[in-house]
Amino acid sequence: MPTPHPMTLTRDGTTLLIVDVQERLFPAMDADHREEVMRNIKILAATARRLRLPVVATEQYPKGLGHTLPELSDLLGPEIQAVPKVGFSCWAAEEVRARLRAAGTRRVIVAGIEAHVCVLISALDLMSEGLSVHVPADAVTSRTQGNWRLGTEQLRQAGAVVTATETIVFQLLGQADTDDFRELARLVR
Repeated sequence: MPTPHPMTLTRDGTTLLIVDVQERLFPAMDADHREEVMRNIKILAATARRLRLPVVATEQYPKGLGHTLPELSDLLGPEIQAVPKVGFSCWAAEEVRARLRAAGTRRVIVAGIEAHVCVLISALDLMSEGLSVHVPADAVTSRTQGNWRLGTEQLRQAGAVVTATETIVFQLLGQADTDDFRELARLVR
């Protein structure tokens, strides 16, 4: 089997990081793309659960912005407790760093909000630590399309793999002749 390209996503060493998808924050996001973004975050969460990938979720200042949306926290299950933070970088939260290290994380799929603030700042810090960052552009958003566009462009310039949710799912699956494929392919169709 050939050596995988450095931008290839594999299950081993990959963690899903869901950034700040919260009750009072999510409704303020760009209305034209909110539903698509939530659908794709749920697909990523279901994929991680099915493939037994570690998941870390964060909440920015939950006292003021509320907790993770119930529809997402229900999907994640009670074993995934969101890490509260006040810094814009997830990496700045000691518990996030501890969870990523404990999972043996080398690659991080970063989804959530906002693309040009917490997603971007977290991704930059993760990359500065030598981790490979994969950002599904259709699973991140901002309050405006302009800020989303700037955030995803800067992520790409900085060296993150800016991709699509479906690409991530199929890279992680690797092949079509499995029960995992049959279960997850239904979600992206």
